Amino acid sequence: MTDANIRIPEEAKDRLAAIAAAEGLSLRAYLARLAETLLTPAERAERAERARAALRDWTGYAPTATEERDLDGELDRRLTEARGR
Repeated sequence: MTDANIRIPEEAKDRLAAIAAAEGLSLRAYLARLAETLLTPAERAERAERARAALRDWTGYAPTATEERDLDGELDRRLTEARGR
């Protein structure tokens, strides 16, 4: 296994180290675990498409691109509203 050096603000490093320590991990182990669990944009898109296909197969619901954008906008609006409470 090779090491890599990354440059991040000291505050970010300290925060990540504190989170890692709280989970009983070194910063290196925590970052390795994090990298294994996060999805790339392509993986997220593939997963979303599989979910849309499952929804379509299960319910027959197949929103158009416009309907998806409208629903995304409504969800964003509601999340913003909920954060303001």
